Amino acid sequence: MSDTATAEPRRAPLAILRAFPHSGLVAGLVILLAIGTISAPDTFATSSNLISVLALASTIGVITVGATFVIIGGGIDLSVGAVMALASVWATTVATQEFGPVVMAVCAILVGTGAGLVNGLLIAYGKIVPFIATLAMLVAARGLAQRLSDRRTQLVTGDNTALVDLSTTHILGVPLLVFLFAAIVAAGWVLLNRTTFGRRTYAVGGSPEAARLAGINVRRHRALLYALSGFCCGVAAVIIMARTTTGSSTHGDLYELDAIAAVIIGGTLLSGGRGTLMGSILGLVILTVITNLFILNGLDTSAQLIAKGLIIVAAVLLQQRTSTA
Repeated sequence: MSDTATAEPRRAPLAILRAFPHSGLVAGLVILLAIGTISAPDTFATSSNLISVLALASTIGVITVGATFVIIGGGIDLSVGAVMALASVWATTVATQEFGPVVMAVCAILVGTGAGLVNGLLIAYGKIVPFIATLAMLVAARGLAQRLSDRRTQLVTGDNTALVDLSTTHILGVPLLVFLFAAIVAAGWVLLNRTTFGRRTYAVGGSPEAARLAGINVRRHRALLYALSGFCCGVAAVIIMARTTTGSSTHGDLYELDAIAAVIIGGTLLSGGRGTLMGSILGLVILTVITNLFILNGLDTSAQLIAKGLIIVAAVLLQQRTSTA
């Protein structure tokens, strides 16, 4: 009787986490906001700083949407940052810019989707391990971006101001690109939670063999998941071109790590089959706020990276506790 009584208090926090899966993330975010308000009262809580946090989160956030689908489906994509850079460079070439901002945006999205589809075909039909296939794409895409741009930063010309307007135009004080990010998140949530595609994603990630026996074309679905990730990289390229007015082979450096970290912190299992898009977005916001706090308080970048590493380890340990308890 005493053993049962002592076990119940230990399991109570885990039961709360299961009932409210995002409660820990929300609590952590509230604590970070309180720390920011106390440590940098003159700058952190200002509307301009909060808007800059949202704008910074938008680029990686769109990539995180695609990464969530891939990881829930049992895969991994290390190439997202390089694919975004390639899409931005390809879209800012002189020949593309001559046709206007719409063609630039479509070009970026097509390049991102095409690179993602190549990943998917290599993994699903070529039976290459996702880590190796996407690592190869990371190297190749970054190299191709350097070759196309001749290692130079390509500027968005003055005739394509409509693209830049995504960053400079504000609605209710919020940049238009933040609304674009919100629209991608909303569409991703519907796709994951209200469609057959989303249900198949969970099934493929949870047990590919069971999904195959249930009539799901596992290989085709995996290819589509990576194409979706590439599509998100293309949209992210449009956002970063609007923010920086440039296309560069250096764009998206280490974005893949931030996106994967956000997904893990958000509670998605690396083995696949379980996770939520809202959890990933909360994880992203937490990482972005931490970065902002370190910048505002003048702390070293190395300390920021150490803090992120500790958070990732803590998130994985918490996953293991909740899945085995």
